[in-house]
Amino acid sequence: MEQITNHTHIASLFDQGLKLENGQILPGIQVAYETYGRLNDAGDNAILVCHALTGDAHAAGYTRLDADICQKIPFYRSKKETDTGWWDGLIGPGKTMDTNRYFIISSNILGSCYGTTGPVQVIKGFTGANFPAISIRDMVKVQKALLEQLEVSQLVTVIGGSLGGMQALEWALMFPEIVCSIIPIATAAAHTPWAISYSHLMRQAIYMDPVFNDGHYDVQPENGLSLARQIGMLSYRTSNSFEKRFGRNKQFINGKNVFEAESYLTYQGEKLVNRFDANCLLTLLNAMDEHDVGHGRGGVQKALSSIQCPALCLGIDSDLLYPAQEQREISSAIPGAHYREISSIYGHDAFLIEFKQLNHFIHEFLDCLAINKFHISETCDLENEI
Repeated sequence: MEQITNHTHIASLFDQGLKLENGQILPGIQVAYETYGRLNDAGDNAILVCHALTGDAHAAGYTRLDADICQKIPFYRSKKETDTGWWDGLIGPGKTMDTNRYFIISSNILGSCYGTTGPVQVIKGFTGANFPAISIRDMVKVQKALLEQLEVSQLVTVIGGSLGGMQALEWALMFPEIVCSIIPIATAAAHTPWAISYSHLMRQAIYMDPVFNDGHYDVQPENGLSLARQIGMLSYRTSNSFEKRFGRNKQFINGKNVFEAESYLTYQGEKLVNRFDANCLLTLLNAMDEHDVGHGRGGVQKALSSIQCPALCLGIDSDLLYPAQEQREISSAIPGAHYREISSIYGHDAFLIEFKQLNHFIHEFLDCLAINKFHISETCDLENEI
């Protein structure tokens, strides 16, 4: 299939400042984003793709790293122009999210380090450790302002996994007038004690790095950030996937025999150190822990039951972080929602790996939306499997 090549774009929003959910004001917002396909004259063929915790706007195709953009997005320097996007298997000409049919938007979220306003940027009154607490709802408000600037009038769907799925749920609740459907994948309606506990361990790893200095560091707290990633990886994968890939095999590294599983975790930690920022990770982990669609809406069940648009909820049978049962509960609470389950040994990360199953489920759902003009009816072969 044809590959698409994109530039990363920068938008300036909220010239008068963004009022955060906690009441603080951020003076002006910069947003990095990519688009694929063309917006139609009515502005109603758009799909918003929301990324996960350490993801970015580069969801598909290849990205050209213009020099001026690299200056504004320092962590993009770790990327190669030969690297395709993290959901390239789903987005592009003739693919499930067909860029000949849909206008796809993928934006970097508020609080991250890939071009959208976050702790790595110097903002009057806010930088690094002093960056204010943000919420998933704040992220969605920024995305909404971006879509207005792009003249998008309606979203065919909002789709995302993990933290991206939290955004999808909030979109349906905050802006139901423009959201025709949502596809939350391996996510949470409210962060559970189990997920919060993993966040806690990752935070502690960073806090205990002597370089961290309460967030006022001049160089990255590499040991703490690396360990935080390694802890996270144990929640993203499974025992079965490690057994299949590594077994008890060893490698000879730096004069020592080490288990391949150890080497893999060390490698994952080093990769994150080279491409992410510790204060950004802490900011986003805190936002996820505070996530609760029921806050101020009468509780989770009442909030989810108020969602009126069609929803496809995808779970992963081996997910340790956001178990499939949690996805079934979200689906059962949303009127008319449909549930599908990905079978995989890869755990939570399966939503970035199992493209064949993702393509099947999402294509089926989008086709039904198109046939029924964004309303799934009994004529579609899409049963609610719970």
